[in-house]
Amino acid sequence: MKIAVLGSGNGACATAADWSLHGHKVRMFDFEGFTRVLEAVEAQRGIYAEGDVNGFAAIEYAGTDIEKTIDGTDLIIVVGPSYSSEPFANAVKDIISEKQVYILSPGSNGGALVTRKIFEKADNAKNVVIAETSTLPYASRNTEPGYVKVYLKLIGGLYLAAIPHSATERALKLFQQVYPGTVAAKNLFQTMLQNGNPVIHPSVTLLNAALIERTQGDFLFYEEGVTPAVGRLMEAIDQERVEIGERLGVRIIPDPELGVIQGYMTDASYSPGYSQAPGFKGIRAQGELDHRYLHEDAGYGLVFLLNLAKSIGVETPHINSVLDIASIVAQRDYRKEAVRTLEGIGYTVEEVNKL
Repeated sequence: MKIAVLGSGNGACATAADWSLHGHKVRMFDFEGFTRVLEAVEAQRGIYAEGDVNGFAAIEYAGTDIEKTIDGTDLIIVVGPSYSSEPFANAVKDIISEKQVYILSPGSNGGALVTRKIFEKADNAKNVVIAETSTLPYASRNTEPGYVKVYLKLIGGLYLAAIPHSATERALKLFQQVYPGTVAAKNLFQTMLQNGNPVIHPSVTLLNAALIERTQGDFLFYEEGVTPAVGRLMEAIDQERVEIGERLGVRIIPDPELGVIQGYMTDASYSPGYSQAPGFKGIRAQGELDHRYLHEDAGYGLVFLLNLAKSIGVETPHINSVLDIASIVAQRDYRKEAVRTLEGIGYTVEEVNKL
């Protein structure tokens, strides 16, 4: 198949390399201002990957021409943070074809719903199949432009749902060519809620804030950053997330249990499960608190969970507490900003269930 990967970060490079090494023709796109990696990939005509994805992966094109990137492709895979959903959808809405399938990997707090609202306004995009995964299939880092290290490629525990729901099987069959362990989600609420980043990243970041500031992230985020106390905070957040899922009629697997299924962890516990996890080994902390582990995973992820919980009558005191502290540390009011909520996207719970 011909594949377009939108994005140039850690996950995008791992995705592009993996599809290429599976024998597919791959092109990559990102916006002006994010071209450092793409320039290196284009110059060497590919990506050097090591780890669970390994080898030199040929890339047909890497640049900022969106039409050249997606023209004639069968599958468009969006790999980016929550705040990339809108710009990528707007970039393709007038040129995408209904023959193409558009997958957000991951959906990142309602990414498929955001995309649907944008595509509805373009005649050629109204009937495009949009899908999202529950999480990124990799733990990876770009070690330098054009080089990616894949610490882990998921062996299971990856869910996919599509809009319309009846198209889930079509999108799943395409995605399973590289991720055979992917399974169909019950609905979009399962993919939205089964992402553990809002559980993990804000908790570990906030309880290691002094260490991050003092060392500029010179420590191992999971191996050294997750102690029993940090694990207890993650567990409290996770229990509220699971309760939200129960109220919505979907079973959300607690994150340590899912980590074992995915291959990250060997011990389904909050501590020492994370600190001893083979899949997290060697991953360093962020260099500063001004980072997506707060801005995305609290500002988008926890805010999304909080507002969803309020709409269905679930109490979330621990999510509220972490958001309060995160806002103080980041010097911004994430709850007031409310950059990603179900209501803000333009859906009710009932409408999502009917998609």
